[in-house]
Amino acid sequence: MKFKVLVTDGIDPEGIALLAADPQLQVDEAPTLPPAELLQRIGEYDALVGRSATRITPELLRAAKKIRVIGRAGVGVDNIAMDTATELGIAIINAPAGNTVAVAELMFGSLLGLLRRLPFADQTMREGEWRRSELLGGELKGRTLGIVGLGRIGSEVARRAAAFDMDIVAFDPYVAEARFQGLRVARADSLQALLAKSDVVTIHTPLTDETRGMIGKRELERLKGNAILLNLARGGIVEEGALAEALRSGKLAGAALDVFEKEPLPPDDQLRGIPNLLLTPHIGASTLEAQRNVARDVCEAVRETLLGGELSRSINIAAVEGVRWEELKPALRLSERAAAVGRAILATQGNRAVQRVSVRAGAAHLGGSEALLSAAAVGVLEGVVEGDRLNVINARTLAAQRGIELSALESAPGTSDDLVEVRISAGMQEIAVAGTASATAPVRLTRIGAFHVDVQPRGTLLILTNEDVPGVIGRVGTVLGEAGINIAEYHQARLAQGGDALAAVSVDGTVSEQVQAELLKIPGVRTTTVVTFNR
Repeated sequence: MKFKVLVTDGIDPEGIALLAADPQLQVDEAPTLPPAELLQRIGEYDALVGRSATRITPELLRAAKKIRVIGRAGVGVDNIAMDTATELGIAIINAPAGNTVAVAELMFGSLLGLLRRLPFADQTMREGEWRRSELLGGELKGRTLGIVGLGRIGSEVARRAAAFDMDIVAFDPYVAEARFQGLRVARADSLQALLAKSDVVTIHTPLTDETRGMIGKRELERLKGNAILLNLARGGIVEEGALAEALRSGKLAGAALDVFEKEPLPPDDQLRGIPNLLLTPHIGASTLEAQRNVARDVCEAVRETLLGGELSRSINIAAVEGVRWEELKPALRLSERAAAVGRAILATQGNRAVQRVSVRAGAAHLGGSEALLSAAAVGVLEGVVEGDRLNVINARTLAAQRGIELSALESAPGTSDDLVEVRISAGMQEIAVAGTASATAPVRLTRIGAFHVDVQPRGTLLILTNEDVPGVIGRVGTVLGEAGINIAEYHQARLAQGGDALAAVSVDGTVSEQVQAELLKIPGVRTTTVVTFNR
């Protein structure tokens, strides 16, 4: 039996050759087809490999009666109707790692260009000028490189910085200590500490609510007077107005940007006229090798999916045993949200670098224990990883890259059939969060640490620890009410009268830092933790 593969959008020839070399695959190459023609032809193919130009719509997916897998040669899958693909059982595969080296090398190319003033040297030479005396540059050796985000790309940057004989420090509260030690990178306890130590700062984080505007005027003022800042990650992480001001005032020696808040840059952009700012048009992944790598990665994965049923690279399908995917969905949701709650509480206690995650499931969910563990990894990593689409397929690999141990535990005697318990360890602290999930009732959290609760994890969950003293509940309600925050559910639990207590409060809307500060002023309230469930 031969599988038919349609390749479109100018995939690198090495990827196509990898597919065509297998006698069980028939490969048809086509340019980016008009939607009507693609819709007419798609029904005869078992797989499709493309890039961003081909729009994979719900209509196209429903017409693809034989399609088993769609490969996207690149990171983003915004051109694919993911929900429809998942509903139809079509595996979607991308290639998130192929551009890692390209971005790391561009970072050093930009840095060297700034230190040796290469753009200015080239410009003056072309203008017929010999201005050697003005081109006294600097070396990388002996400088301290601060890496914000020690994920896949940040780690590659660290390895190359070591070859340049640089001192390396990194800030990433979501990466375990073992990763820092393996890369021989010093750990900064905070972003502010990293900025104060670094001669060069490079950013390699995803753009999230936590990282948006992360480098602003206050952070730039923490940098040394001769520091250099580079952002090749995502536009919006660095406040461009503050950066422009710091460069014009001489606060910074230089900066390099490959990503911007608005792309392409508008004609009147404030950044263009700054001589010590190196600008490139989002070319981090624009190398022949990177394009070849993503083509080979995705074509190899598509081949393995067609010929061997290998779904480990799929970003939207997870294998389970003895339980239907639809029946497992509530438990997956519970596992992810319980993990998010546990991670947030540990972060409130100052422990962000998760080391271990385990899941214990009741009889109703035993066949999906591995998928539940993947979902828990999603809850731990949400908003932490950069670049990759985070889901139950790739979460375990990403967790392993960060030194997080994952394990599925056997059920203890007497465990409720619909129970899911997630246990998370970070630093010297450990917390277990448990709940119940079934196909006939809403998911509910039933235990947070030692406290028995009963609350639905949805929207925004506010968790308070406090002393069991009169008036706390009323004062909390007053603070939330004055802030215009509606309470959906409020569950107060205590271990003993007058002892430790915990409140799990489900609210509509968001709980700002200002509101949290007001809550902490209430006598008896010790900590506040806010978890927002976006999935």
